[in-house]
Amino acid sequence: MLRTAVSLALVATLAACAGSAVESNPPPAAAAPAPAPVPELKPGVPAGYLGRALPDSLALVPPPPAAKSPAFAQDEAIHATAQALRNGPRETLATSDADLNFPHAPTAFDCALDTPITQAGTPRLYLLMQRTMVDAGMATYRAKDHYKHERPFVHYNENTCAPGDEAALRKDGSYPSGHTAIGWTWGLVLVQIAPERTDALLARARAFGESRLVCNAHWQSDILAGRTVAAGTFARLQSDATFAADVAAARAEVANGAPVDQAKCEAEAALVGPIAGTL
Repeated sequence: MLRTAVSLALVATLAACAGSAVESNPPPAAAAPAPAPVPELKPGVPAGYLGRALPDSLALVPPPPAAKSPAFAQDEAIHATAQALRNGPRETLATSDADLNFPHAPTAFDCALDTPITQAGTPRLYLLMQRTMVDAGMATYRAKDHYKHERPFVHYNENTCAPGDEAALRKDGSYPSGHTAIGWTWGLVLVQIAPERTDALLARARAFGESRLVCNAHWQSDILAGRTVAAGTFARLQSDATFAADVAAARAEVANGAPVDQAKCEAEAALVGPIAGTL
């Protein structure tokens, strides 16, 4: 079994996030064949691809920065820079990125991919993103549970961009960032599907993780470690035949995808640059 108590806690979180069921929603349009049913962690929450084969984040990342270390001073400096972006359009984007519920979550990558990601229009890609979210999120928990690193909003007695999540976040280790691992994994997978969109997709994946800095939910070191876990997850997925088949099917869907909302994309493009050029 995947890690018992910790895994169950993450499954509970992802149950809300991946909550649109594979079989309970209306069937997709005839032009986009429905994906085959997959195992579920609970009703409506498809399992990841990797199961017990998840990379071990405790082996992949070093310990988080110690108090009063130069690395923690860097975390504090980035925290101050990110918090200066609160109460503006960058926080609005960060708040949107914090929501991992489906069907909302994959829309973060619509503009970068240049086609909407929906269950009706791109069912295999939609399912792929649900399943890789579970893999990337689960993969952070060996280190999260071991280090139990304090989050910045707790450290400074501040708030976040998602007050409703704060009680759960206080009990969930900060290091590595699960949102970042998920977003960076998604970026890498989408590059595999649409390599001609590499720059836009990876820029959006970077911004997706940095949104956690603006939200005051993570330190810079959490973000960097989350990318490392994502890289390990993505690398391991390359050996999974079902994942490879879904990538191929998603590639065909994207090639025939619908147009995006250009006004939304122009507004988003102005917000996805690196925070203060430091990351």
